[in-house]
Amino acid sequence: MGPVAALIAGLYSRVVTGSSSAPAALDGRVALVTGASGGIGAALCRSVSAAGATVAVGYGRGRDAAESLVRELANGGRRAAAFGADMGDPEAPARLVAEVEGELGSIDVLIANHGHARRATYDEVDADAFDLTLAVNLRAPFLLAQQVLGGMRERGFGRILFVSSLAAFRGGMVGPDYAASKAGLHGLTFFLASRVAHDGVTVNAIAPGFVETAMLPEEAAELATTVPIGRVGRPEEVSELALAMVTNAYLTGHVVPLDGGSHPR
Repeated sequence: MGPVAALIAGLYSRVVTGSSSAPAALDGRVALVTGASGGIGAALCRSVSAAGATVAVGYGRGRDAAESLVRELANGGRRAAAFGADMGDPEAPARLVAEVEGELGSIDVLIANHGHARRATYDEVDADAFDLTLAVNLRAPFLLAQQVLGGMRERGFGRILFVSSLAAFRGGMVGPDYAASKAGLHGLTFFLASRVAHDGVTVNAIAPGFVETAMLPEEAAELATTVPIGRVGRPEEVSELALAMVTNAYLTGHVVPLDGGSHPR
């Protein structure tokens, strides 16, 4: 295990398993995770919950799955609640933040994981399809961040993490609109991080490669052969790194790929 991996593993052990005498890293914090009804989103919720956070489980169409996850977290002694929002609606981010803060308190951690993806070639994507993808994948994360940043800066603490994609670097298999929207998140990350670092707020992005979720293409077995590590990733591996990123006060303005070596930087 290399030094960076050892650092992340040690941090994860202290945060989640309680191996340190210190309190859990997110005790008393409220975390909003969007796109949280399954796959990577559910894993993210479990990680921040285990680290002590009260979790707002944001969902689009997966209400039943989101409510099931809330029950799971509650059975583990953690506070959580589900909140629905259509991220294609420009008014939805403001409503979602208001609902979460009205019920759970001020949001300290925002993990924007929701996304819209539709496989299409460049000549199959029309203006409406392009606009919808950018609205969900780029505009909504920005509007969510815009809504929470004021309170975070006033309190002197905040963590924002955008979930991007390997497609932002390599184009990917989904479509040009998807790749463009995820690349846009990187620019947004760099811009916001540079403006709020002095206020105790960090802004980062994580860019997973192929991960075992419902969005994984049918040719997953073939894709695994293209990954240097020899397999696709697991949602829990994304959530482990994400937790390390939102509990590190000195990491900001970075996009961290997590792709089994598919795109060495």
